[in-house]
Amino acid sequence: MGEATGMSALTTIIRARAVTHPHRIAIESGTQGTLDWAAFSEAIDAANAMFGRHFSGTSPVAIQLDHGPAACVADLALLRCGIPALPIPSFFSAEQRHHALRASGACALVGSRSGQADDFSFTLLDSPSVPLHAGTAKISFTSGSTGTPKGICLSAAHMMAVAQSVIDFVGNAHAGRHLALLPPGILLENVAGFYATMIAGGTYVALPQADVGLGNPFQPDFAMMARVIAAQRITSLILVPEYLAGLVAVLAQTGARLPDLTLVAVGGARVPPALIDAAMTFGLPVRQGYGMTECASVVTLERPTEIRRGSVGVSIGSNHLRLAPDGEILIDGPACLGRIGEAVPDGPLHTGDIGRFDEAGRLWIEGRKSTLIITSHGRNISPEWVESLLLGDPAVAQAMVHGDGEARLGALIVPRTPDADIDAAVASANARLPDYARIAHWRRVAPFTPMNGQLTGNGRIRRAVIATAHLQGRPFMPFYDRLITETADVAAGLAAVPQLQAGLSGRISRDTYIAYLGQAYHHVRHTVPLMQEARSRLSQKPMLVTALDEYIAEETGHEQWILSDIAAAGGDTAAVAASAPNAATRAMVDHAYRVIRTGNPVAFFGMVHVLEGTSVALASHGAAAVQAALGLPPEAFTYLTSHGALDQDHVRFFADLMNRIDDPADQAAIVAMARDIYRLFAALFASIPMETLDAAA
Repeated sequence: MGEATGMSALTTIIRARAVTHPHRIAIESGTQGTLDWAAFSEAIDAANAMFGRHFSGTSPVAIQLDHGPAACVADLALLRCGIPALPIPSFFSAEQRHHALRASGACALVGSRSGQADDFSFTLLDSPSVPLHAGTAKISFTSGSTGTPKGICLSAAHMMAVAQSVIDFVGNAHAGRHLALLPPGILLENVAGFYATMIAGGTYVALPQADVGLGNPFQPDFAMMARVIAAQRITSLILVPEYLAGLVAVLAQTGARLPDLTLVAVGGARVPPALIDAAMTFGLPVRQGYGMTECASVVTLERPTEIRRGSVGVSIGSNHLRLAPDGEILIDGPACLGRIGEAVPDGPLHTGDIGRFDEAGRLWIEGRKSTLIITSHGRNISPEWVESLLLGDPAVAQAMVHGDGEARLGALIVPRTPDADIDAAVASANARLPDYARIAHWRRVAPFTPMNGQLTGNGRIRRAVIATAHLQGRPFMPFYDRLITETADVAAGLAAVPQLQAGLSGRISRDTYIAYLGQAYHHVRHTVPLMQEARSRLSQKPMLVTALDEYIAEETGHEQWILSDIAAAGGDTAAVAASAPNAATRAMVDHAYRVIRTGNPVAFFGMVHVLEGTSVALASHGAAAVQAALGLPPEAFTYLTSHGALDQDHVRFFADLMNRIDDPADQAAIVAMARDIYRLFAALFASIPMETLDAAA
């Protein structure tokens, strides 16, 4: 198949470097391999030929791959073939993923077992054909303000022009070693990170997310992230504010510095000025930017010589910006081909953002037009303004301000630590606000994450979803949210256990994996008996009995899955079945029986909370990482993968169930049990003999 329009320039660059600098590194990905320019060019040619044999026509091919050589090669090979590519963001829910595949008419899903450049697998799909805009090279699904993502069609020429504009604006001096940190499938990293690095001749460091501290969705390891940035001599990054805040916290706590960095571009959501100041204090060369998926990502960026921090800079040259009479930012110039199923847009792009220009022509984002709060006193308030002051306090991790139609403002606040002084943080913000914009009341809530649908992949809070979860006439924090908040410290202790961290990143040996399965067998074989024990003591609570009946039906036989996995991994199932559990495993099971039999049996649901939440993390991140590292067959991971898929539905079911429990004694028993099980489960993992791959080698 012929090369897609807009790809010829990048193709020419890659082929030319394969001749002039064949042994310079183009793609670096740790254990997944390194590609010099010659090998990278050859891999793209081979994948191009393979895709051309398997796929034809205009139906898109979906890609769901972690960062690595396979993802880089597949991206450029599909573009070269002229086959529309559909990246599936790693944080999409099963429903969002299904919607994206069906809405775009995707004919296949590309995966990879190892992540290496020549390792691809295909899953054919039966999605009905969907007409796309002519020239569509990539479909980017943006979650927007509702749960249903919207497919935006982009041309190859448009994306390459933006990537070139990024290089023209920042200069080739930054084209050293760029590290991909944003989740796979995010357009900003794809265009401004990957494509721009390729055009400029730098090295794209595409490490799996687990290898940069992002393997655990419940607790990013920013200390690990900082170590990787330093060890890899990274020169440029693209971050969302949450990642910047995490790195700043590590630098403040450890005294470490990252002197190789020459550019840290931050976008996706408003960045508190105090965070920018702190980042600059620790030597991070932060430059804030602004972009839209419809404009193929980056639209503006700060110049390196800016003195006044807080603006999002000026146009990088691809587009012209102006303001509507009501302050909405309008963008003229190259834009997307249109959304799937909608007409090609005409006229300027209406961003929905409210902004202003200063005397130097720099753009300042004031807030969202759709989020403007109008109080009952008729005052217009941008919630982002108030939130930025709250987020500038180290006690506050996330915040959403609300109060449309009310006399005073309120705030939903996610504390950075369980003992954070939120009262002081609110008082500090209020001291810098006029009376009409001050926070009159606030309450703690559970973290906003892509997994619960309350945060986009770019770091924007999804206000409508959060409001539905927290502001639908509930005067207090829902119990499920309080359960998460009141166990956050012990959950962090579990997440920090070396054995669990190594498993999530795929760095354990086969013997350690089998040892883990052995202990899993010894506690999972008690799951159904524990449920039956609890059920027998809860006859007066029919709602919980019904829930336990559903759990029992789902969980029956899971210990046999584990034995089958042990056999497929090369272990001795008879020996495991006949063995005694570790003391820590026995202690956890014995504690559960004791609480159910002698205490409040409702407490058992605290154990459910811990085990199911942990299994989602292990299934979503650990199973694939361990399988890729050890080369074991899929049959060795049926417990993790199948159990995790079930538990994602269980978590939603469990949250609804917990929010219907209103007895304070029952709530206290569940929290206490969850805290106990977090500690005991951490001890269980710590008791597993651990041999890392490095040690095994």
